[in-house]
Amino acid sequence: MTAAPGARNALTDVSGLLVGHHHVLDPDATRGSGAATGCTVVRAPGGAVAAVDVRGGGPGTRETDLLDPANTVRQVHAVLLTGGSAYGLAAADGVMSWLEEHGEGIPMSPDDPSRVVPIVPGAVIFDLPVGDWHTRPTADFGYHAADAAGPDFLRGCVGAGVGAQAGAIKGGVGSASIQFSDGVAAGVTVAALVVANPVGSVFDPRTGIPWGAGTDGPEFFGLRPGTAAELAAANALAVKSTVLNTTIGVVATDAPLDAAGCRRLATVAHDGLARAVRPAHSPLDGDTFFALATGTATPPPTPQLPSAFPADLPLIDALSTAAAVCVERAVVDAILAAEPVAGIPAYRTLFPS
Repeated sequence: MTAAPGARNALTDVSGLLVGHHHVLDPDATRGSGAATGCTVVRAPGGAVAAVDVRGGGPGTRETDLLDPANTVRQVHAVLLTGGSAYGLAAADGVMSWLEEHGEGIPMSPDDPSRVVPIVPGAVIFDLPVGDWHTRPTADFGYHAADAAGPDFLRGCVGAGVGAQAGAIKGGVGSASIQFSDGVAAGVTVAALVVANPVGSVFDPRTGIPWGAGTDGPEFFGLRPGTAAELAAANALAVKSTVLNTTIGVVATDAPLDAAGCRRLATVAHDGLARAVRPAHSPLDGDTFFALATGTATPPPTPQLPSAFPADLPLIDALSTAAAVCVERAVVDAILAAEPVAGIPAYRTLFPS
């Protein structure tokens, strides 16, 4: 099958999805002072089929039980990714308020279309030590992020990625997409958006090349091994000062998947994370991936399979492979787009060559 990055190489290459950020960032932020936190909202106008897979041992989440394929609700209207640890879940209230104002949600009254209940699952990263401990995303953050959502969005130190730290270096928001032009997934797009905040390393200490470049090769990202001096400086950095971490994100497709198919995408997203971060899924990480399917694309008919297998199995297999690669690329995108914050060095400042 032939596949290439989408027009934006971003989550919003999946038709039906929008992304918005809201954050505060004090240019003079240091450890323990100055604001450095925010949130990112993925909106799905009209709703999208959804699922989730939580692999970290210390997750901070909201509405994830609802996304079990065995449960009744099949669609979400937005996903919140936020800083502020468990405090940051308050931002979901603002997302719900924005959606309610715009009539987005599960209809609850045939006589009053304003009576809706928006479904907004969410997950948090632990970024409290990066700036002022007491500055956290609030409902206002979520409202403004939902209001800002559109097809084009920034990466790096924005939204939920403002206070993110990836191992010893600055983390952030990254994204990537893959569009298929032939095969069982012809005309279908797969994409990922990641907030990279792991305790694990995101680059090979022997070369300086991000682990997430392993599948595509460093040339795909325009990278080459660091110099001896660059490697010495990068490897001398202190390890992350806290073991409370998390990488969270969304993988998505415009294929018409059911909840079980979405769950498979969320599961394999963690394969991409494990290839891009070493180690991943530690006991105190909250690594969580949501999966969304907007159903706006129409893939070609799939080959006939024995009745014991799902009819869309070949399609799900192709999308799963692409989802893991998108997560790898999104982690690399996050660290390449990041800039130093609160004394945390960025990848491009460590490896300028």
